[in-house]
Amino acid sequence: MSLCAECFHQGEHAGHDYNMFRSQAGGACDCGDGNVMREAGFCKRHRIKSSSEVPSVPKDLLIMSELVLPQFIFCLIQYLREGYDEPVLDVPSEKDLHKVLQILESHISFLEDLTKMGGAMRSVLTQVLTNQQFYKDLSSGGAENACAKKSHEKYLVALKGSGLTFPEDKAACGVQEQAAGGASSSVVQGFADATPASGQGDSSDEEDQDGGQGVGKRKRVKLSSSTKDQSIMDVLKHKCFLEELLFWTIKYEFPQKMVTFLLNMLPDQDYKIAFTKTFVQHYAFIMKTLKKSHESDTMSNRIVHISVQLFSNEELARQVTEECQLLDIMVTVLLYMMESCLIKSELQDEENSLHVVVNCGEALLKNNTYWPLVSDFINILSHQSVAKKFLEDHRLLVTWMNFVSFFQGMNLNKRELNEHVEFESQTYYAAFAAELEACAQPMWGLLSHCKVRETQEYTRNVVRYCLEALQDWFDAINFVDEPTPNQVTFHLPLHRYYAMFLSKAVKRQELDLDSLLPDQEMLMKLMVHPLQIQASLSEIHSNMWVRNGLQIKGQAMTYVQSHFCNSMIDPDIYLLQVCASRLDPDYFISSVFERFKVVDLLTMASQHQNTVLDSEHERSMLEGALTFLVILLSLRLHLGMTDDEILRAEMVAQLCMNDRTHSSLLDLIPENPNPKSGIIPGSLSFESMLSAVADFKAPVFEPGGSMQQGMYTPKAEVWDKEFDPVMVILRTVYRRDVQSAMDRYTAFLKQSGKVHGNPWPPYKKRTHLHPSYKGLMRLLHCKTLHIVLFTLLYKILMDHQNLSEHVLCMVLYLIELGLENSSEQESEEEDSMGGQERCHDSWFPGNNLVSNMRHFINYVRVRVPETAPEVKREPPASTSADGSAASQNSGTAQVFSLVAERRKKFQEIINRNTTEANQAVRPKTSMKWSAPGATPQLTTAILEIKESILSLLVKLHHKLSGKQNSYYPPWLDDMETLIQCENPKYLHGDGMTAVERILLKAALQSRLNKRIIEEICRKVTPPVPPKKISPAEKKILDKEERRQKARERQQKLLAEFASRQKSFMETAMDVESPDAEIAMEIATAEQHVPEAVYDCVICGQSGPSTEERPAGLVVLLQASSVLGQCRNTTEPKKLPTSEKEQIYPWDTCAAVYEARLATLQHFFKDSSCLQSVSIGWEGGVYVQTCGHTLHIDCHKSYMESLRNDQVLQGFSVDKGEFTCPLCRQFANSVLPCYPGNSVERSLWQCHSNKNMQDLIKEVEDLQEQLGTFPVSISSETNLSKEMESVMKDIKSTTQKKYTDYSKTPGSPDNDFLFMYSVARTNLELELVHRGGNLCLGGASTAGKRSCLRMYKVVSM
Repeated sequence: MSLCAECFHQGEHAGHDYNMFRSQAGGACDCGDGNVMREAGFCKRHRIKSSSEVPSVPKDLLIMSELVLPQFIFCLIQYLREGYDEPVLDVPSEKDLHKVLQILESHISFLEDLTKMGGAMRSVLTQVLTNQQFYKDLSSGGAENACAKKSHEKYLVALKGSGLTFPEDKAACGVQEQAAGGASSSVVQGFADATPASGQGDSSDEEDQDGGQGVGKRKRVKLSSSTKDQSIMDVLKHKCFLEELLFWTIKYEFPQKMVTFLLNMLPDQDYKIAFTKTFVQHYAFIMKTLKKSHESDTMSNRIVHISVQLFSNEELARQVTEECQLLDIMVTVLLYMMESCLIKSELQDEENSLHVVVNCGEALLKNNTYWPLVSDFINILSHQSVAKKFLEDHRLLVTWMNFVSFFQGMNLNKRELNEHVEFESQTYYAAFAAELEACAQPMWGLLSHCKVRETQEYTRNVVRYCLEALQDWFDAINFVDEPTPNQVTFHLPLHRYYAMFLSKAVKRQELDLDSLLPDQEMLMKLMVHPLQIQASLSEIHSNMWVRNGLQIKGQAMTYVQSHFCNSMIDPDIYLLQVCASRLDPDYFISSVFERFKVVDLLTMASQHQNTVLDSEHERSMLEGALTFLVILLSLRLHLGMTDDEILRAEMVAQLCMNDRTHSSLLDLIPENPNPKSGIIPGSLSFESMLSAVADFKAPVFEPGGSMQQGMYTPKAEVWDKEFDPVMVILRTVYRRDVQSAMDRYTAFLKQSGKVHGNPWPPYKKRTHLHPSYKGLMRLLHCKTLHIVLFTLLYKILMDHQNLSEHVLCMVLYLIELGLENSSEQESEEEDSMGGQERCHDSWFPGNNLVSNMRHFINYVRVRVPETAPEVKREPPASTSADGSAASQNSGTAQVFSLVAERRKKFQEIINRNTTEANQAVRPKTSMKWSAPGATPQLTTAILEIKESILSLLVKLHHKLSGKQNSYYPPWLDDMETLIQCENPKYLHGDGMTAVERILLKAALQSRLNKRIIEEICRKVTPPVPPKKISPAEKKILDKEERRQKARERQQKLLAEFASRQKSFMETAMDVESPDAEIAMEIATAEQHVPEAVYDCVICGQSGPSTEERPAGLVVLLQASSVLGQCRNTTEPKKLPTSEKEQIYPWDTCAAVYEARLATLQHFFKDSSCLQSVSIGWEGGVYVQTCGHTLHIDCHKSYMESLRNDQVLQGFSVDKGEFTCPLCRQFANSVLPCYPGNSVERSLWQCHSNKNMQDLIKEVEDLQEQLGTFPVSISSETNLSKEMESVMKDIKSTTQKKYTDYSKTPGSPDNDFLFMYSVARTNLELELVHRGGNLCLGGASTAGKRSCLRMYKVVSM
C-alpha cells in the first residue's frame, strides 16, 4: 500500500503503529481504493463521494496530444533500441547504458510532466501506450524507412540475446501427462530420465551449465498443460508500446526516471490493469535480468516499488491470477531461479544420493537476490481469494513442494574430528534467511487462510503433497532408519510445513489427527532428523563441534532465536511430540538416548565404556537428553494452549531472564502471531498482557547525567506462580540467561521470605492437553523410561561420576510429570510386588509409573569391563526375590519392521540370557550403538540392589538433608495433607522439597504406595555416601568441627557395618593391585588408623584423598623477588635523595647468590654447581593458600562452568585463575593432597624435644625414602597427572630467565634446582610466619595458610 503525503496527513492515525518509507520511485496513491485499504482509513477528501459527475474534457483539446504522443513514444523506443548493444560475456556495459539514459533524460522528464497534468492527459497516454495498432504501424520494421528497419532488427537481436525469440514449441513446454492422474502427477523428473527442455534459449542453457556443476543432469519442472502459460520462460511477444517500454526498462535495469514515469500513470485504472498484465508477462525476464545484474540490491528495490503497488490490490491480483496465470508464473519462475544454483546433497548417502539442494555459497542466496520475487509471492498469498486458488490447485502445490525440497537439508554441517577447520564459512546466514523468507513466510501466509472448518480440504491437500515430497526426499537420500553420524542440517522446511499444517488442522479446523498421519514406518522416519538436530544442539553446547569454529554455535543460536524459533525449533518439537504420541514409547525413549549418545552411561555398574562419546562430554549430553525429554513432555505451544496463553508464557519467560524495555520485549516475542501490529490473535492485546504480568520501572538518571531507560520487571505473583524454567530453557539463546533467571527467582524467594537456601527450579503445572495428543503421556508410563529413572536415581545416590544436580532435577521433574499425568487410578487389589505375569524383558511388572515406583528390584545383571570391582563378586544363588520360572521369549507380534529391528538390537545388547533367573535385569548398556561382541573386554556381573524408586527417593531425601531418617511422612501427623493437593509449602524449595512433593503425590495416587513409604521410613536406613552440607550449615559449623564429625561418623559406620563394608572396601582398592591379601590388610589397617579427611567446598562431601579421586588445596602461585632484597646487615638503608646516594644492590641476597653461581660455574661442572646453590631469591614462586580443599574433578567442573559463563570476570579463566568457591579468595592452581592417614599429617605440626643428632638421622632416613614411590604413583593415575600438572603451573608462574640458569637449556638438573628452590623459598617464608620455628604457631592464621604439603608434590 502507498499513500501520498497529503492523504497521509489528512488521515486518522491516532493509536496506530506504522513505519513510513519515503519512495523515491514515485507511484500512485491508494487512498480511496477500497480494494487496497478499508474505507475507515481513507483521508477526509476521499471519504466524501462526489454526487455530481466529473465533466468530460472537450475532445478537440486533446487532438494534438493524440497525434504527437505515438510518434514521441516511438522515438523514445528507437533511442532505447539504438543505444543498447548486446553485452560481451553477459556483462552489460554500464557506461554505455548510462550515456543513453542521460541523452533520454529530457524525453522521459517530459513524459513524467505530462502524467502530472491530470486524469485527461493520463487517459490519452494510456490509450497511446496500449493501442496495438499504433505499435504495429510504427514499429513493425516493414516500412521503407531504413532507420526504422534497422531499429527493428536491433530489437530482435535484443530479444534473442535474452533467450526470448524462439518460436512456440509445444513439445518443449507442454506437460507429459502421467498415468497416475492429472491432479497427483509428479512435476519432477528423476536424474535418470531428466532431459533439458528443448525450447530453452541461449542464456537459459548457459545458466543450466553454470548452476549444474556437480549435480549431473538437472531436475526439470514440467510446466502447465494450459496453452496460456506453456512459454513462461521462453516466449515473449510485444503488441503495444507499453510492453516494449517495460521490456527496455528491464533491459536497462530499471532506470529511476523510467520507473517513476510508469508508476505515475497508475491512477488511471485502465492503465493499471494493462500495466499489471504486462508486468506479469515479463516476470520471467525480470528474474533473468535480476540474476545477471551487478547492482541486484538497487534493482530489487525498484522491482518491489512497482510490484507492491500492483499486487496489494486484491481485486487486481485475483483478476491477473485468473487471466494471466499469475500463480503458475511466480512458482515456475522461482523454481527456475533456484535451479541455477543447485548442488548434489551430501546428506545421508553421499555417494548415491539423488537429492539436490541450493548452494548457499552462491551469490543468488548470499545477496538475497531472490527476495523481490519471494516478496511478491508472499504479497499475493495474503489475499484470501488468491491463496484459495493456490490451495485448490493440486499441480501448483506439487510444484511448490518441489521448490521447498530444494532447501531441505541445505548447508550441511560435518563435524570436524581431527583438525580445526581452516576457513569458517558464513553461508549459514544465507541458509537461515532463505528458509525464513522463501519457505516459512509463504507457509505462514497460507496458514492464515486455514482457520475454519470450511477450509479443511485445503489443509488435506497441503499435508498430502507434503508427505509425498517427504517420501520422495527419503528415497532420494537413500534413508532407511539411522542417520549418518557427525552430520547435521538445521534446515528441514518440508518437515515444518507438515508440522504446522497438522497443528492448524487440529487446533482450528477440528480435523482428526489420525486421518492426516502416515503409517508407523513413515512416522519413524519423520522423527529422525528433527531429533538429530536436538541432539546436535547438546553436542554443540558440549563443545563437541569446537573444531568447526564459532559459526556452528552461531547456527545453534540462530535456530532458537526469537525471529526464527516459531518457524524452526517449535515445529520440530511439535512434530516430535506428534511422533511420540503415536509411536511405541519404548522405541521412542531408546531412540532419544541413542541419538544423544549416552546409552552406555545408563548402567548401574561403577565403570562403563562409551564407544561413541568421550567421558568429558557425557555429563552435558545426559543433561541435554533429559532436558529435551522434559521440554518434549511439558511444552504445550501446539498441544492445547490458546494464543493468549502462548503470548503470556513467552512474555513471562523473557521478563524472567532480565528486565526488558518495551522495544526489546517486542523484538524478543516470536513474530507469529506478530505483536508488532499491536493486536495479538486472541482476546487480549500486547499492551494489556504486558500490564498484567509486569510492573514498569520509570527511567532514572544515573550519576553521570545519562538516563537509564524505563524497564518492565515481572510482578511478584508471576515469580510465585508462573515462572516456568522449561519455557526459559527453550527460549534461551545464551545459556547464562537460564542462570540469570534462576538467580532472579532465588532473590525473589529470599526477599519474600519463602525460601532461605538455594531453591531448585519450580515445578509448574501444565495446561490442559488437547485430546488428540493424549498418547504423548505414554512416554511417562513406559518401562524404558522407568529403567532410566531408576538407574540414574541409584547412581546419584551412590555418588557415581558424571551425574550433576541438573540431572537429578530433570529426573525428579520427569517422575513428577508422570504422577501428574497418570492415565488411570490403579486397582487397590493389585499386588505391590507384581504377579506371575511379569513381562519377560523388563524390570517392572507393568507400564504405570504409580505402581512401578513401589516395585523392588533385587539384582541386576550388568556388562562391565573386566577391571571393574563388580567382577570380583560371586553371583547370588538366585537373582530374584520373587523368582518365578525362567520366562521364555514373548510371542509379541512384530507390528512393523523398524521397531522390530530396534527392539531386537535393544534386547541383544542387554545380553539377556533366558536360561538365567527371571529377574536378572538388563543394564542400561542395553541401548548401546555397537553390535554385541564389538567390545569383547566386557563381562557380565550381577549387582545386588534391593531398592525401589520410592526407597531411592526416601534415601535421596536423607542424602540431601545430611541427616539419617530425615524424611517423615507428613500424613502421619496430619491427614489433611493428603486432601490438600496444592500445599503452598511445596511450591518453592530445594531438592528435599521436590522429593517430599513427589512422595506425597505418590501416596495420594495409591494406598499401597502410602503404606510402602511408611514401611521404608520405619526401617533403619543403610549407610549413604558423604552428605552435601548446605551453605547455612557451613556458616554454623567451623572447619575443625565438621572435620571431626566426619571422622567420627566414618569410624562409627565402619564399625557398625563391617561385614557389608567389606565388599565396598574391595571396590575402593586399587584395581591394579594383584595381591588381594594386601588390599584386605590395607582395608583392615584403615579401620584402625583413620585416613585424613578433606572437605570439598564445591560438592560438600567429606572424604579421603585417593589416587583415583584426589583432593587438592586451593593455592595462589605468585612470582616474588622480595627475598632477593634481603641484606646481610642489620643497618637500615637510607632513602636516596640524590644520584650519588642511589642504592646499588651489591649487598642484597639476589646479587650475592648470582655472583656466587657465576663464580662456581667458572671453575666447576655445571651439574655440580646447580646442586650447590638456591635460585629462589629473584623470581621465586610463593605458594599461598586460603586453607580450603576440593576434589580435583569438582575443580575441573567448576572451571568449565566459569569458562561457559559469558559474564565478564576480573580474572583469566584460560590461565587457570579462579576464586575459591567458599571464601572467594583469588587462586590459580590446586595442590594435590597425597593419600595418607591423619597420624602422618599430624607429625608435620608436632613439637619435638629430640636432640639435633636424632633429627639429622630422621632427615637422612626420609631422604633415602624419597626415591621410592608406590607403583600407582610411578604409573599413570589421576593423582600423578595432577602432581605433574601443578609442577607445570609452578614453572609457568615465573619468567623463564628465573628458571633456567644452566649452560645447557632444558637440563634435568635445572628443573631439580628450580623445584628445590621453590621448596626452600616457601620454607623460609613459613619460618618467618611462625616466628623462626616450624614447630610453633600451628593453629595461627599463618598455620592455616601453610603449604607444607607442597613437599609431597615437589618430592616427585
